[in-house]
Amino acid sequence: MRGACLHALALLAALLALAMPARAETLIAAMSSHQIQITSNYTGSQLTVFGLVERDGRSVARGDPHDIIITVRGPRRMLLVRQKERFGPIWINRTQRRFPESPVFLLVATNRPISEMMSAETARRDRVGLANAERPAQNWFDDSSVATFRDSLVRIMQGKELYAYQQRGVTFLSNSLFSAPIDVPATAPTGSYTVDVVLYAGGVPLARQQTNFEVIKTGAEQRLASGAYDWPWLYGLATILLALFLGWGASVVFRRD
Repeated sequence: MRGACLHALALLAALLALAMPARAETLIAAMSSHQIQITSNYTGSQLTVFGLVERDGRSVARGDPHDIIITVRGPRRMLLVRQKERFGPIWINRTQRRFPESPVFLLVATNRPISEMMSAETARRDRVGLANAERPAQNWFDDSSVATFRDSLVRIMQGKELYAYQQRGVTFLSNSLFSAPIDVPATAPTGSYTVDVVLYAGGVPLARQQTNFEVIKTGAEQRLASGAYDWPWLYGLATILLALFLGWGASVVFRRD
């Protein structure tokens, strides 16, 4: 009887151990700086995202390697995409589509191509990658017209160097330590930027960390921007007077007697 009880207790302990969830990896991420200051000679800047993947002794050994996907989103605006059609000798706007609350800046950096991490269907479903990052969460499948306009939006913003995909932008310095440079061009708008760092293995997200930074104007640029916002009539009058003065000065310097 006693042996049967001990056997039952051992079986119960084994079942409880199997029922307990295995402790997953922990992701720790940080940035080299949380602020970019725009001055008169600003030509762009670079920040660095670095992080650590911590594994507990009870973590389950994985056959798939760790992958890191970093997504940086800038201030959100209403973005408009127009489709042009040729009408005789001229081009006219035929149709258009609005993308409200879209990031003006979008950067996706990975340690290897996304196609090697997961299937295309998984990337669309989990909104992974440059083309999928801003798909509506409630409907990951777009009809052909919406997909065409969204692809055009991504292509246009890439031409402006505001959208970018760096498939080798994340470097593992060791089995657990990684880093990724984030290039912020001079055309990037001011405001708050969010940085999402996600740890994957076998196409499955294991841990997520979010941080942020901001781009601000400093010095004379900030004073002029604040003045234009706080005293618009005075700023407009000063601009008109300055234009009149420069025009008069140019006429005096370059006039022919």
